[in-house]
Amino acid sequence: MLKTRIRTSRWVLGEKCMKLIEGFDSNYRYILVAARRARQLQGGAPPVVETSSRKPCRIAQDEIRAGKVKWVIPEAPKAAVQAAGEVLEPGTPTDS
Repeated sequence: MLKTRIRTSRWVLGEKCMKLIEGFDSNYRYILVAARRARQLQGGAPPVVETSSRKPCRIAQDEIRAGKVKWVIPEAPKAAVQAAGEVLEPGTPTDS
């Protein structure tokens, strides 16, 4: 008689959730920052922390957790309607 084992994923059940890394507004942004830093390391940038790892992705993660990697959220570009509204002041006569 064969025993069948049903595998349930904790992700599906909602028991396991990823925590945000301190200082980041989303896990996606953390991944973007780590990937950009790993690319810098692959390009020859020296590591800024001592680590036992030789993999650029792990080194980048260690640097971020140590607080050695600085990042900023770029300002979103304004919509065309908002930009046009700032150029034309209310009450200004137009050529129409």
